[in-house]
Amino acid sequence: MRIIATAFQLLMKFFRLLILFCAIPAFRAAETPVQVPFSEAQLKLRRELASMVQISEKQNSAACEEADGWLFFTAEFRLLSLGRFWGNEAPKVSRSHKPELADPIPAIVDFEKQLRARGIDLLVVPVPPKAAIYPEKILPGFNVRSDDAAPLLHRFYEELRAAGIDVLDLGPLFIENRDDKRGGVFCKTDSHWSGLGCALAARAIAENVRGKLTAPSPRKDYVSEWKEFQISGDLVSLLPPDSPKPGAEKIAVRSVSEKGTSTAVQPDANSPLLLLGDSHTLVFHDFLTERAGLVDQLAQELGFAPDLIGTRGSGATPVRISLYRHSLKDPGYLAKKKVVVWCLTAREFTEASEGWARAPIAK
Repeated sequence: MRIIATAFQLLMKFFRLLILFCAIPAFRAAETPVQVPFSEAQLKLRRELASMVQISEKQNSAACEEADGWLFFTAEFRLLSLGRFWGNEAPKVSRSHKPELADPIPAIVDFEKQLRARGIDLLVVPVPPKAAIYPEKILPGFNVRSDDAAPLLHRFYEELRAAGIDVLDLGPLFIENRDDKRGGVFCKTDSHWSGLGCALAARAIAENVRGKLTAPSPRKDYVSEWKEFQISGDLVSLLPPDSPKPGAEKIAVRSVSEKGTSTAVQPDANSPLLLLGDSHTLVFHDFLTERAGLVDQLAQELGFAPDLIGTRGSGATPVRISLYRHSLKDPGYLAKKKVVVWCLTAREFTEASEGWARAPIAK
């Protein structure tokens, strides 16, 4: 009987070990990030982008010229050539000086929770990489209407949404309108969207937030007109020193002013809507030209002026610190807000050298 009992115990131990052994791969599989399947065209584009990043780094330049005189910021090439850039993989690929601040998701989720605790909704509006809208300028023949040029970026947005973040992806809208009669949705020689791209973004944002806001009284009426002017794009100076430099570029912008007085839109510190972000919130309003920026377009769409906290630097951590400083200066500042629209270039998810720190929004 002892022999039988001992054999039974050994048999049970064997089965426990077998079950444990079989379970280990399952646990590992659950922890392994789901891989995004790439088409052949997507793989070719990723390889081409990675190659262009290497060439630019060797030339000590931050921009490169592709087909038809289109200039691109190579930091965006890098973002689109990377694999998964959040979670455990973030420190391996991020430009953050501090590995612990490489992952954007914890900071974004923390920011949303702080706002929600005060009854404020957050809408995150990443500006798509120019190369994701016009990839055929880099890889001839790439059809952006049949192949996604930024599959990992869109997977990242799914992760944010799963964490409770409202993300407005402008990519499909920009692709739909990328060959508009007014021109492209991005400037050819500048890192920012065009006047058309800015107006389209404002329309999409307004559609998202309109039902969450009560317009200040009295409502203002605005008028707009499309105008053409010339710019010298910021990417020109970032080309390799010995490369030929393109001349001025003509773009169309929608200029907005108050009806009757023709005065420019003034950001309103008492507005229930706060526009927060990087230079995409300032271009055409504060620099390159005036009256045609995102805050101006939102005023046209909504019938009132938003508040504005923008920076020409990083829209990741520094701009949230700016918000904190506003609330320190005016303790009642956040009580006036109902919606925060956080607009920043998508490349910040990997290229923000300051990283993605959690920052308080008030004392």
